[in-house]
Amino acid sequence: MTRTDSAGKASSADDAGSGAHTDHHVAVPGPPTDWSTGTLASVLPSVADRLGVPRYAGRDVFDLPTVPRTVVVLVDGLGHDLLRQRSGHAPFLRSLASTTSRVPCGFPSTTATSMGTFGTGLPPGSHGLVGMQVLDPGTDKLLNELSWEDGPDPRTWQPNETVFEAAENAGVSVTMVGPYYFDGSGLTTAALRGGSFRGARTLDERVDAAVAAVRATPRALVYLYWGEVDKVGHVHGCQSWQWGDEVESVDAALRRLAARVPDDTSIVVTADHGMIDIPYADRIDLLHEPGLMSGVRHLGGEPRNLQLYAEPGAASDVEQAWRSRLSDRVHLLTREQAVDEGWFGPVRDGVVGRIGDLVVVTRGSFALVHSGLMRRELVALLGLHGSISEAELAVPVVVVPPRLGA
Repeated sequence: MTRTDSAGKASSADDAGSGAHTDHHVAVPGPPTDWSTGTLASVLPSVADRLGVPRYAGRDVFDLPTVPRTVVVLVDGLGHDLLRQRSGHAPFLRSLASTTSRVPCGFPSTTATSMGTFGTGLPPGSHGLVGMQVLDPGTDKLLNELSWEDGPDPRTWQPNETVFEAAENAGVSVTMVGPYYFDGSGLTTAALRGGSFRGARTLDERVDAAVAAVRATPRALVYLYWGEVDKVGHVHGCQSWQWGDEVESVDAALRRLAARVPDDTSIVVTADHGMIDIPYADRIDLLHEPGLMSGVRHLGGEPRNLQLYAEPGAASDVEQAWRSRLSDRVHLLTREQAVDEGWFGPVRDGVVGRIGDLVVVTRGSFALVHSGLMRRELVALLGLHGSISEAELAVPVVVVPPRLGA
C-alpha cells in the first residue's frame, strides 16, 4: 500500500524511513500541505464513501473496504513518525504497517484546526478554525477554539456541513464516544456535530461504548476520541517513558476493540497532529522582549505558531522588528502571503480576518512563549506542536479490515 507524506508525495512502507531520527528542520519553507492528495481531511470522506454516503461517492483515497459499519478512532497527538520511532510500544499497530498511510494534518498542526479538518473534510481556510487562539473580528477579542469560552455561535463560525451530518442524512447511525464535557461543546458543535453522543471516562469504558454503539445497528459510523497521549506528551515529553506507557495502553485497547466489533466492521485509526519536545533553553519569553511586542495588539496562536494582530498601522513595524530579531529562527508570513500561498488552503469569505496580520512559523527546535499572557500550564509544556516539521505534520491512517469480507 502506498503512503502519502506530509508534502503530498507517495512513498512505500519500505522507503519511509525507520523513524529513528526525525529532522525537525524545514529547508525551504512553503505551504506544508497539498490538499489534492490524501490528508487528514480525506479520512472521514473516505470512510463515508465506503459506507455508501452519496455525497462522498468516489472520495476514498485509502483503499478502504466496503463495509456497513466502521469505527474511527482518533488518538490525539499520535504522530506517524513518533509512532514509527517508538513502535516497540505498539505491537498491534506495528502489525498493521502494510495498511498504514502517512498523511499531513495541515497547517497549523494543532488540535482545534485539525478537528475542523477531520470533521468537515475541508482545509482550514474553508472550515475556518485556523488556529488554537485566533481573532474574532466581530468582537476584536481572541477566541480559544479549544475551550470556546465566551465564543460565537459555533454553527455560524463553522457553517459547513460535517461528514457526520451527511452520514446521518444518508441513513447511517452516527455515534461519538468521548469525555462527557465534549457533548455540546463549542468545538464539538463546530467541527463534529451530527449523530448521538455517548460519554465515557476511561479508555476501557470508551471501547465498551464504541462496541455497544456499533453492534446496536446494522449500518453505523462510530467515532472514538482519546486524548491522553497528547496530554502525556505535553507534560512529560513525547520521548519520555510515560509517553511510551500511554501508547502501550492505547495499543492494547485497540487490539481489544478489534477483537470485539462485529465481523463486518472495519476500524480506522488516525491522529490530529504529531509532536516534538522543545527544551526550555530553546525558547524566548516575549514578556522580556518589549521590542518584539511593541505594536502587537493581540498575541494569538501558540508557542510553535504565533499569530500576531497588530495595532492599526503598526503591522509593517512589527514585521520589521520580528524579521530583524528572529529571521534565523522563524519563517514570517504576512496575512496576505499566508492566504495567497495557500498555507491554510482555500480561504472562504469571513475567515481572512481571523488570521494574524503576521503568522510566525517556528523553525527547528524553537518556541516562543509569553509568561505574562499565556497560562502558566501552557508555558511549562515540554512537548509542543503547531509548526511544520515532519514530526508535527505527519499523522497515521491505520486500517483494521473486517474479519469477514463485506
